Amino acid sequence: MKHIVKIITLLVAVSALWIGLLEMSVVPRSQTWLLPIYFIVSLGCYGLLMVGIGLMHFPTCPQEAVLLQQDIVEAKDFLKQRGVDVGSK
Repeated sequence: MKHIVKIITLLVAVSALWIGLLEMSVVPRSQTWLLPIYFIVSLGCYGLLMVGIGLMHFPTCPQEAVLLQQDIVEAKDFLKQRGVDVGSK
């Protein structure tokens, strides 16, 4: 619930800023109308940057890989006991 409140607060603040800029004519009106598009593009670039950084620092989990392989072997044995053909591997 807290996360949605933060998002709504941010959207209200950005909307108030944008409407304020439209009303006060601080920024030329031709550029003010493009501010939401600039905001969305900037947000997309930020998201891509965060995904890229997350991929660069992606942790490897060797213990989890071993546990996953054990689970796979157990599942294959269980299915073989039930008469299901699971392949040669």
